[in-house]
Amino acid sequence: MKLATIRTTAEAGASTTVAARVEGDSLVTLPRYADVGAVLRARALGTVGQAGSHDGERLPLASADLAPVVTSPGKIVCVGLNYKAHILEMRRDLPEHPTLFAKFADCLLGAGDDIPLPPESGTVDWEGELAVIVGSRVRRASPDEARAAIAGYSVCNDVSMRDWQFRTKEWLQGKMWADSTPLGPLLATPDEIPADARLTTLIDGVEKQHGDIHDLVHDPVHLVRYISTILPLNPGDVIITGTPGGVGHARSPQEYLRPGQTVTVRIDGIGELTNRTVAERVP
Repeated sequence: MKLATIRTTAEAGASTTVAARVEGDSLVTLPRYADVGAVLRARALGTVGQAGSHDGERLPLASADLAPVVTSPGKIVCVGLNYKAHILEMRRDLPEHPTLFAKFADCLLGAGDDIPLPPESGTVDWEGELAVIVGSRVRRASPDEARAAIAGYSVCNDVSMRDWQFRTKEWLQGKMWADSTPLGPLLATPDEIPADARLTTLIDGVEKQHGDIHDLVHDPVHLVRYISTILPLNPGDVIITGTPGGVGHARSPQEYLRPGQTVTVRIDGIGELTNRTVAERVP
């Protein structure tokens, strides 16, 4: 099953969101739920997948205005240096434990939204990533509990301001910029993900990253176990699992995003983000 969160316009002209089920090239809205996170918090994932009383109108998927698949996650926990190829290109040792940092709901963008490039950074980089969407509350999860807690997966671009990221030993200030993290286009349940699924990042159609999403130092089940030892994970929380090799900062010469470029991140079985970069207008 695949679910999305779409933006709609209410009668008063205000923008709102609603969860929707993907059926081929169409979306069927689920009016009871404002976003996919609300579906998960209601423990309704098992019931909204079938046509029935939850259903609203049918809309074309191609023209939908996709919001972040979870609009207001309680937590966004990110993992750095989790693909061997990326660890080596950044000239670091393989980590014994996950390297964690956080993002916030203000960071999130939809699958087709513009990425604003802030004037304060000249080294804005791309990082295509697999995102884990938590579907049930867990604390100190066992392997089986952690696996059962994963509602599904999505695609993320962890856009990073490298000059701010490396100002100190802590990365947070380079990772938590407003409107910097596309998340979507949808949630795909685990059965939708092929065994050989790969992640690809393209800049203006040129491939920059290509990696096997299963080739993680710390896999999704381990990450749910590890993070839930520290604090509870709740329905709608997001874990962003790390990026494969091919980021701009590690290239020679280094490459960074410029206004007017198109950034595409796709993962087999889930879909793709396609976002245009624009110079942020600062009052």
